[in-house]
Amino acid sequence: MLTAPPRSGRINSGSINSVWIKAAQAALLAIAVCFSLGASDSGSRIDSLGHRLMCTCGCAQLLGECDHYGCPSRSDELATLSSAIASGQSDQQIMDSFAAKYGVTVLAAPRTQGFDLVAWIAPFAVFAAALLGTILLVRRWSGKPDAQAATPVSRDTSLSPQERERLEQIRRETGAEGGL
Repeated sequence: MLTAPPRSGRINSGSINSVWIKAAQAALLAIAVCFSLGASDSGSRIDSLGHRLMCTCGCAQLLGECDHYGCPSRSDELATLSSAIASGQSDQQIMDSFAAKYGVTVLAAPRTQGFDLVAWIAPFAVFAAALLGTILLVRRWSGKPDAQAATPVSRDTSLSPQERERLEQIRRETGAEGGL
């Protein structure tokens, strides 16, 4: 609580510091309450886990978004998910139980351990290889032309006069400048 400053014009710094400390504590308490409201809601956990699992009916949609009419799997999977949450299982335990029951294809994203790690690394490796190949190809295309290609065929001294005249006639008829 703020008190009136003494008549001397000096403000008690201890009282101002305690006010700021109490205000900071109240703000932290309010923030903690706001975050804890969503943490205990089972509906948000169902939504979160439903977007990390695939529907097993074959529609290739996330469990939380499977919308095709008469889905035979969605209601059973959501009931299993709700009962697992109600029994107090952690998210990882639920994911593991779904993977054990339906196979690892039920997971929307591959795990980050073992051989599944390849699914995370492979796209970046393929992109890097394609980028390197493109760089090498562009460098090769922009390099100096071959010495043979740069030398016009019509000036080749190993050709007979008849061959040179025939090449010159072809060049005139086709409009080709340089060699063939």
